[in-house]
Amino acid sequence: MKSVHPIWKCCLALLLITIAGCVTTPPFDYSLFRSHRPRSILVLPPLNQTTDVNAPYSYLSTITRPLAECGYYVYPVAVVDAYMKENGLPSAEEMHGVALKKIRDIIGADAVLYVTIEEWGQKYVVVQSITTIRAKAQLIDTVSGQVIWHGTQAVSQGSGGGGDPIAMLIAAAVTQMIGNVADFTHDLSRTANHGMIYNVDNGFLAGPYLPPQENEHCGEY
Repeated sequence: MKSVHPIWKCCLALLLITIAGCVTTPPFDYSLFRSHRPRSILVLPPLNQTTDVNAPYSYLSTITRPLAECGYYVYPVAVVDAYMKENGLPSAEEMHGVALKKIRDIIGADAVLYVTIEEWGQKYVVVQSITTIRAKAQLIDTVSGQVIWHGTQAVSQGSGGGGDPIAMLIAAAVTQMIGNVADFTHDLSRTANHGMIYNVDNGFLAGPYLPPQENEHCGEY
């Protein structure tokens, strides 16, 4: 079998890189979002795929503000959580199973935001400490049952000491000690939610309670 000349191998590699660089992400389809245009949103406690039991309610405490600032009425998450539990739905899984028609008839929400937390908290890579939050969400219209928006956001914060191994070890140890006292995930959750809602490419469209503006989206991120 005749071998391929090294020059042609290099040309092929460059061609593949060029083709990959030309591939673009298709624009987000807002047709359903525009046709339904919810005024009020109910946010259910997130499904938690991590081992951190505090993740769902820490996340909930940071989601209302960006949605409200985007121009939507958001049902108080603590009140919704308490109401669901008082009516025999003690877990997020059971709350997510409630029929949309029942949510609309009893609570009156135009749409429900369903969130799943995929990553939450610190992990250590060699001697570097990395705090990561990853969540995905779906906004579903309560009348049609259609998913009118969906998004995913991941935010990480790392700490290390540059290229000095000793400095990296010290930095990782300090971060671990501080992490036992301070919760970095709350601030990262706020950043993740802001990025997910305000992203100009695939975030939320401006809600009905936002003053008129040139940009159809909530803002820039």
